[in-house]
Amino acid sequence: MIKNIIFDFGDIFINLDKPATYREMAALGVTKITEEMVDVYHQYEQGFITTDDFVNFYHNKFDLKKEDLVNAWNAVLLDFPVKRLEFLKELAASKKYRLFLLSNTNDLHISWIKKSLGDTFFNEFKDCFEQFYLSHEINFRKPNKEIYEFVLKENKLIAEETLFVDDLKENTDSANKLGIYTWNLIPGEEEVVELFLKNKMD
Repeated sequence: MIKNIIFDFGDIFINLDKPATYREMAALGVTKITEEMVDVYHQYEQGFITTDDFVNFYHNKFDLKKEDLVNAWNAVLLDFPVKRLEFLKELAASKKYRLFLLSNTNDLHISWIKKSLGDTFFNEFKDCFEQFYLSHEINFRKPNKEIYEFVLKENKLIAEETLFVDDLKENTDSANKLGIYTWNLIPGEEEVVELFLKNKMD
């Protein structure tokens, strides 16, 4: 029986345009993604370097205006449909499950999201969860198994009683190896509001 549900954020609740940052960076003249850039991104996403460090890396390496970089970086973030929030609020109010958020989210993105959604909407969303885990705050990132082990241990969760919802197969595959039930939600084809139609919860 499922007693706990761990949700991803991007393309589960907030819509993403995943190629957008690559398009915007290309428009600024950065057309090749190097291993060094990926490493810096992963460090930033895990909170090992600051936002200033991250922005300065691109500013110094490519002579980009910092404002242009921030705008390109946040271009991936779109809207948050209200129906998803309403579904989540009803789920939280039912108190049938312990709810957690687990997201690979960096400081620039969460700052943009808070400003875009507004305090009321964002706080209503955050308050639905027992714990709100962002990768840059806990120093882990998906799909590394350590992030799932951290959440299970911190909250005394049993893997076989836990469902993890994420849009990336590599993330659900990694969680599944630990015995966690998973739903690899396909954006554009499935909706988080279909949770109980797509998953056996008992």
